[in-house]
Amino acid sequence: MKFGGTSVGSPERIRALAERVRERMGRSPVVVVSAFSGITDRLVRGASLALERDSDYETVIYDVRERHHRAIGELVPGAGPAQKRLLDHLDATVAELRALYTGVYHLAELTARTLDAVSGIGERLSYEIVAAALDGAGLHTQAVDARGVIVTDEMFGRATPLMDETRAAAARMLRPLVEARTVPVLPGFVGSTRKGVATTLGRGGSDWSAAVIGAALDVEEIQIWTDVDGMMTVDPRVVPAARVIPEVSFDEAAELAYFGAKVLHPATIKPAVERGIPVRILNSLNPSAPGTLIAGRLEGREKGKPRAIAFKKGIAVILIAQPRMLMAYGFVARVFEVFDRHRTPVDLIATSEVSISLTVDDPRAVPAVEEELARLGEVEVLPSMAIVSVVGRGFCRHPGLAARVFQTLREVNVVMISFGASDVNFSFVVAEKDAERSVALLHREFFEGAR
Repeated sequence: MKFGGTSVGSPERIRALAERVRERMGRSPVVVVSAFSGITDRLVRGASLALERDSDYETVIYDVRERHHRAIGELVPGAGPAQKRLLDHLDATVAELRALYTGVYHLAELTARTLDAVSGIGERLSYEIVAAALDGAGLHTQAVDARGVIVTDEMFGRATPLMDETRAAAARMLRPLVEARTVPVLPGFVGSTRKGVATTLGRGGSDWSAAVIGAALDVEEIQIWTDVDGMMTVDPRVVPAARVIPEVSFDEAAELAYFGAKVLHPATIKPAVERGIPVRILNSLNPSAPGTLIAGRLEGREKGKPRAIAFKKGIAVILIAQPRMLMAYGFVARVFEVFDRHRTPVDLIATSEVSISLTVDDPRAVPAVEEELARLGEVEVLPSMAIVSVVGRGFCRHPGLAARVFQTLREVNVVMISFGASDVNFSFVVAEKDAERSVALLHREFFEGAR
């Protein structure tokens, strides 16, 4: 059971979390929690202030300490040993945060390794408080630092779990607790290298943490408790008529997550798929809602119809033209070697005899990639673009989808198309300013009864 920031955003929410766990005690739950809502952003802001040699980072330290101090006072009242242990832990962790900020301030340097140490502090504070609150609610719990369970590589800022080592650590540290009917409570988002250096799995990585731990323990189900009723046909902030999708397949959910659906971290699906573990999206603010079940391939469902529409902004389109690539081999390989060297993933690709078009979602990497690609051919970069993805199943074997999409978007300029590489995804690129309008038009066409 993974609970996001809104689910631990206040003492009232944490008490509600305890009830959700109590209801599932017969299924031997393992709990993973995010930082309190907004805390990670504050921590990162404090690091930026320290880098700018702005002593206002002390205000961030004060705010972080006070918020957690109040939560401890409300959730673990009285001056007993449980509260003292939490307050001591808070003071020690805040002292560590101050030391990190002070180092950044004096060195005027903020490395990815230091930022990982800073940004993971929110989870390191929240999980101890949640574990104590569950214990106070009569549930036998044990706080377990995920840095001793999730072993990662050394790619600070977006570390990848090493599953063999993580599985061994989970068997050693978590399975005995579960077998003893104790609820392990772990922080999401954080891990550590083989040498014990703190890492993070990237923003939104608490979902991934839960899936990694679930896969390591071979659980029967992974539950992601968030603040919406499930995966939606479209972002409800863009289209209020969005509907909850009762069931989606693993590959549909992965496409939706990657191409902009905010409910799920894109990497969450992978560990679950590899172990065949279903994932359920549930709403901690509306626990009676059935949510969305992500499982298998869901064969037998009607094919050729969209299931949802997602979009992702902040995209750059890179166009590489080289007339000499006509009938040549090896050119595409050389292009992708550039992206590999810069560790920059590519979302969409389209090719012709003399050119390649592709998209990346990390604008910071574009200048260096562009400089190196210029040695291979003429390069043009189109910034401020968006990917719109229509996700479903059986698209390639059912005619008419493309016609409906482009008839619906006849007044929108489509810069690039990717269709056929995946049987579940039809994606195209438009300017950012046209993204919401495109999504709304498509949702009306496919989900609101218009033709």
